[in-house]
Amino acid sequence: MLKLAERGVQLEDIAEIVFAMQAPYHPHLAMEACLQSIHAVLGKRELQHAILVGIELDILTEKKQLSEPLQSILENDESLFGCDETLAIGSVFGYGSIALTTFGYLDKEKTGIIRRLDTKTGGAVHTFLDDMVAAIAAAASGRIAHKSRDESERASGSGEDV
Repeated sequence: MLKLAERGVQLEDIAEIVFAMQAPYHPHLAMEACLQSIHAVLGKRELQHAILVGIELDILTEKKQLSEPLQSILENDESLFGCDETLAIGSVFGYGSIALTTFGYLDKEKTGIIRRLDTKTGGAVHTFLDDMVAAIAAAASGRIAHKSRDESERASGSGEDV
């Protein structure tokens, strides 16, 4: 996605996080599978729209084009603001509880590029972007987990009868 790249986020950066989250459970996981999963989740319009909204708010904040108190809240990435996490969490719901708990972990631990985005340097604002990157990684991780389980159940002929 072009907007992510414009903000300094490469899909490979996100794939490293996905790999770190899923490799312990899938010993034969390849980085290419992580990238494919990222591409699949980025194909969802709802996630695309959330990313665009988040990035736009970060850009407007950098340009000081928001009214107070929102300008100061976003500039300082106030810990009790929560709208950035809410937007991101809404993006992972389609990928199950694994994605949701992975998002929470990534939001707390600030793994990989998420840490760089969360660190305020050079005047860039990433109040929303760090959470959106965590959401992408969490959704892609959840997708891998569910896909692996589905493949395992097909191979064994088992599955849940609902």
